[in-house]
Amino acid sequence: MFPVRQPWLCKALGCYDCCIRCIGAVPYPSLVATLLCYAGTALFCGCGHEALAQTEVLVETYFARNAQDYVVLASFIKYFQYVIYGLASFFFLYGILLLAEGFYTTSAVKQTLGEFRSTHCGRCVSLTFIIVTYILAFIWLGVFAFTAIPVFFLFNMEQTCHDINILAETTPSINQHSWICMDARQFGLLPWNAMPGKSCGTTLAAICKTSEFHLTYDLYIAAFAGAGVTLLALFLYLAATTYNYAILRFLGRKGIR
Repeated sequence: MFPVRQPWLCKALGCYDCCIRCIGAVPYPSLVATLLCYAGTALFCGCGHEALAQTEVLVETYFARNAQDYVVLASFIKYFQYVIYGLASFFFLYGILLLAEGFYTTSAVKQTLGEFRSTHCGRCVSLTFIIVTYILAFIWLGVFAFTAIPVFFLFNMEQTCHDINILAETTPSINQHSWICMDARQFGLLPWNAMPGKSCGTTLAAICKTSEFHLTYDLYIAAFAGAGVTLLALFLYLAATTYNYAILRFLGRKGIR
């Protein structure tokens, strides 16, 4: 990974020149993308895991009386938490591979490894990483959009509670705002035969004031932000690897192999 392997060359160039050559061989876009990928994945996996657990508590406590009504949701949360464990491990390993590939292609492009030259196999590996990263970015775009659903639900719930509080202050009658409800069944969290499946009026306003609601809302926002950061990292990976691969193809056509 280092641009100078021969000790005698380091002595000939001096410590300063060797450091400059080493710094010049660092793939900064891939390094930044790796840090963003790790930060985004940690935020998404950690906050998403806890948010799912809190969601089950909210639904069980305020929107469903029968355990059979949310058994599908509980199973989905359980399995998706295992998926989160797998995502964390996968992105940790894939980030290391992409960073190593970034070191390889950057060194090949800058020709700072002495006799090192890019090979046809190396270019095939770079192309493979481009294709895999493109597929991952496309899949993760769907994950990013899917993560917005609970944020949208809780945002609507908070706005509904805000409207109820305003009506409660302006109208003395309780019946004026008891018709304002939040139905979890409309968002697919519960089946349509679940009872009560919704919360209305002052009961809904009381839910919005609980610590569980605010914690779940904040966790989903953090998970949504983490998914966005991970998506940005994948696009940055894609741009860096595509650029390096294009340069390698150009050097190959010039006869520099």
